[in-house]
Amino acid sequence: MSERLPKPPKTYDEFVRRYPKLGKAWEQIAEAGEEGPLDKKTARLVKLAIAVGAMREGAVHASARKALAIGISKEEIYQVVALAAGTLGLPATVAVYTWIED
Repeated sequence: MSERLPKPPKTYDEFVRRYPKLGKAWEQIAEAGEEGPLDKKTARLVKLAIAVGAMREGAVHASARKALAIGISKEEIYQVVALAAGTLGLPATVAVYTWIED
């Protein structure tokens, strides 16, 4: 899998420039989450699943972009959405599907 992640959105860069301490704290949280036995692919799919379950549209967009960037297939991403359907229900799952399609 490729290690090249997409650039963050412009708004994120602007936010971090305005609030550099929050940006640094965010980086530290991300680094701490990477420590552990999960490989990068599994960790990325878990993060996507969490974003889906929490119905966080921006996080779903970001997780899907990052997943594709490291070589996770669209089929694997769609399986995460399908697995969430039983918990989320159909309307919410369709919403998440549209976010993935964006």
